[in-house]
Amino acid sequence: MTDPATPIDPSVGPQTGNAFRNRGFLFYWIARTLSGFSTQIISVAVGWQVYDITRDPFDLGLVGLVQFAPALLLVLITGSVSDRFNRRLIMSICLLAEGLCAAAIFALTLSGLVVVWPIFAVLVCFGIARAFFNPAAQSLIANIVPPEDINNAIAWNSSGWQIATITGPVAGGLLYGVLPEAAYATAFLLMVVGSALMLWVPRPAQKTLHEKASWETLIAGFRYVWHEKVVLGAISLDLFAVLLGGATALLPVYARDILDVGPWGLGLLRGGTGIGAVTVAIYLGFRPIRDQAGLLMFVFVGFFGLFTVVFGLSTIVWLSIVALILMGACDMVSVYIRETLIQLWTPDAVRGRVNAVNMVFIGASNELGEFRAGVSAALIGAVPAVVFGGIGTIAVAGIWAYAFPALRRARHLTGRV
Repeated sequence: MTDPATPIDPSVGPQTGNAFRNRGFLFYWIARTLSGFSTQIISVAVGWQVYDITRDPFDLGLVGLVQFAPALLLVLITGSVSDRFNRRLIMSICLLAEGLCAAAIFALTLSGLVVVWPIFAVLVCFGIARAFFNPAAQSLIANIVPPEDINNAIAWNSSGWQIATITGPVAGGLLYGVLPEAAYATAFLLMVVGSALMLWVPRPAQKTLHEKASWETLIAGFRYVWHEKVVLGAISLDLFAVLLGGATALLPVYARDILDVGPWGLGLLRGGTGIGAVTVAIYLGFRPIRDQAGLLMFVFVGFFGLFTVVFGLSTIVWLSIVALILMGACDMVSVYIRETLIQLWTPDAVRGRVNAVNMVFIGASNELGEFRAGVSAALIGAVPAVVFGGIGTIAVAGIWAYAFPALRRARHLTGRV
């Protein structure tokens, strides 16, 4: 494997790799997909349970907030831990901790819970485990596959996450409908299996951080992102594009008041972006992008905004679903390019801290994007909120393409690893 400090010749395009030929990546991929699937089960089950107890929609907002807050509050610590210690072991411990959180909610449910604060307390612990898990998981890919396979690994990693995002909520709803405890028991078992699989991943080469902990080492991730314009441009593009273009929070409004399709239609709308994303991720797993990566990223972010506008204006069910599928497809192209650039452009010694920053930006864009959409819809209506958001995303793609010329000119998905 290439040494973490050795630059790759940018004139050499990416090869068509097969990450699954690496046994370590196979175990990693299964473990991470199981983790995403289990997390979706827990999120859906907890949402139903909390609302059953309180009947207060505000509490549903708190469910997401208490899981995201630890990643924000601990960002300086989680990335540093990922750079100092064995990332494979961090992932295994965190998956076991998440499984124990599922077991705790299982026990609370069996006890006939009538208040929600114990659930929120467990969710805080769950969020802390996720906060440490995500930077390690994002950073480990570059340690367990050779450079020529990283494009392929990221494509399959994204497809696994999308599959979990599509199927996990369905499984969570079905399991909770059969028996609430069944949802948490299933999540616990899958998390434990994932934890064990991570221990089977061969210990990879990792350039660990040996410097004494200081303020300088803690903020090294932020400092690197700020000074490395390719990474800064890629991360900030995602933040503002999703912040403006995110329409998923308003799907219930479209399903009920605009398209008049009811709950079944809402399920189709929610699955649309995932279908597009999975399809493109699998395609990219076999046919990676070979040239003009930076320019393509800006183009597809622009198309994401365009199809958001189409969805916002549509009053035809099939057209709305097609628009969502195309939104998911375009978003996956930009995600694939962005994540590959970040992984390959970032030195291994600081990769955990950079990925911690990246995960906070991703989480913030999703959370704040839904908040932005809700506030905008309350002020000007759902359709204008989605349409103006899509137009804003197109504008962001153009502005960022001008402001970050190094990112725009990035041709091959290679960099310093």
